[in-house]
Order: sequence, then C-alpha cells, then structure tokens
Amino acid sequence: MNNNKTRTAIAVSFATLLLTGTVLAASVPRGIPANVKPNTAHAFDKRPIIGPNSVTFGAYDPHSDFSADPNSKIEHLFLPWEDVDLSSLSIADEYAQKRGRKLFITVEPWSWALDWRSSPEQLLSGILAGRYDANMAAVCSAAAGLKSEVTIRWAQEMDATDNQFTWSHWKAADYASAYRRMVTVCRQHNKSAKYMWSPKGEPGLAAFYPGNDVVDIIGLSVFGLQQYDKDKFGKERTFAEALAPGYRLVAGFGKPVVVAELGYEGDFGYVHNWAENAAKQYPEFPQLTAVVYFNDKEVYPWPRPYGLPNWRVVSDEVVN
Repeated sequence: MNNNKTRTAIAVSFATLLLTGTVLAASVPRGIPANVKPNTAHAFDKRPIIGPNSVTFGAYDPHSDFSADPNSKIEHLFLPWEDVDLSSLSIADEYAQKRGRKLFITVEPWSWALDWRSSPEQLLSGILAGRYDANMAAVCSAAAGLKSEVTIRWAQEMDATDNQFTWSHWKAADYASAYRRMVTVCRQHNKSAKYMWSPKGEPGLAAFYPGNDVVDIIGLSVFGLQQYDKDKFGKERTFAEALAPGYRLVAGFGKPVVVAELGYEGDFGYVHNWAENAAKQYPEFPQLTAVVYFNDKEVYPWPRPYGLPNWRVVSDEVVN
C-alpha cells in the first residue's frame, strides 16, 4: 500500500470510529504510569539489584514503582492496534524524556475488547491481504513523532502453547510472513525505530524466525515462580537456568538479546537470588544487553493451581 492510500485508510478508519463513538472508549496503552508518587515505605521490595556492571535495565511500570528509580533506562508500554488512543503515546514520551529513558512498545495485533477479536484465521488472512496495513501504519506514524528512541515489538510469544494470543495459533511460516509484512509497513512510516522479534522461548521457536533483515533485536520472556519450579523441574531454578534454554536457541541468529519480560515470585530467599542475578552480565550470555521487568500482576492464568502470580516488585503491605 503506498503512502497516499495508507493515509486515506487511516483517515477512513478513524472517521468510522468517530461515527460509532468507539474513540471515546478507546484503550490507552498500558504502562503509562499514573500521576502518583511512588510509595517508598513498602515492607518488601524485590526489584532487580543494579550495579555498575549490570546490563541495561528497564520496566513495564503501570504502578509508578520505578518512576524515581535512576537505574531504569527503558519504559515499556503495551498497546493493541485496534480501538486505541495513540495520542496518549505523547504522555509516555514526555515521561521517558524527563527520566532519560528509551521507549519500548509492544504492539498486540488485536483489540483488548474480547468481542472485537477476529479468529486466528481471520486475523492472519487479513494481515496478509493488507487489510491491517493501516493499523500498523497508524501505530508507527505515531511512534515516529515521538522524541524518545523507540523499539517496536510486534506480536510477542508467537511460539507459546497456552492459548493466550490469537497469533500463537498460526503456523510458523505464516507468522514469519505476517511479521515481515508488518515491519515492512512500519518502516515506511518510521525510519528510526528498531524492531524486536520476541518468542517466549519454547523449543520450536526457530521456525518462527522471519529473517535477519527484519529483526534488530531478539526478546525472550523469563519468569521465575518458586512453586512452579519445584513442581516442574524438581528444584528452584536461578535466573541463569531459566534463561539458558531460550538463549541457546536464539544466539545463533547473531542479534542482541533482551529479556523483554522478566518477573519472579516466591519466598525471600528465592526472590533475593533472582534480584541479585537477573541483571548481571554473564560470560555464557554474551549477547544479553538488557532486561525489562514486568511490574504487575500476571494477566493470563498459569496452569492450575498457580493462578495469576504477582510479579510486582513491592508488596501491598506497607510499613507503618
């Protein structure tokens, strides 16, 4: 789709939303911190320990727990590409600029309204036929107007098998084609962004790789849940042990590797071990350049009986 047609499609889509009143209820990207001061009197703080030799650290931080943390250099946002208020990205941009942070934007190719979502087949065919080019163009055009450096992560964890994401039901070759198309569209409107391909870290992830020319950075998801570790692996895993399987599978692509989503939960000893080691430089992970903490409660249930682990770095209990 050429630029004139893209602009027309965006305008038509926006006009349609105005007529239906949907824009009034459009989703705001998640991760834009609330206008509140962080509570520093928490009884328990499990944020990663950052030192002079740590890799770059950042966070998805909807609760503002890292708002005054000088160690955080990356601000992570999530947004859908349907039913979204992209003008609110300017708020995140200003917030990041004031703190000397880069923006990391995960773009999820669906609506957060469950009754708006297409089936996996409908979404895939629509992407490959160009019917969603305007959605990606709108996101990337908005990101191009920001002052912050931007990394765009599209359709994460495509290799997952837990049914969380519509796009994880696609065949690997189809996902790769869809990713390539979306990055190609995005580059027409954003010449400076970097693009992240971000599998969950499952054994078959390599089949989803879309090619070196459309990937600048590789992301992985690394979570540590103490009881899950004991039940599945027979022991408590360290951060390095949890990262290693996925890292080995992506290292051969020769790209910088980022832990795009990091979280851990357990007793004091378990959490302290992860906090001490999650942002370290490791000789066995030479391509690891950054870790980004997911500072919120889990949004999709883990297998029973683990529920929704709370990855947030502070507890709800405060010191009096």
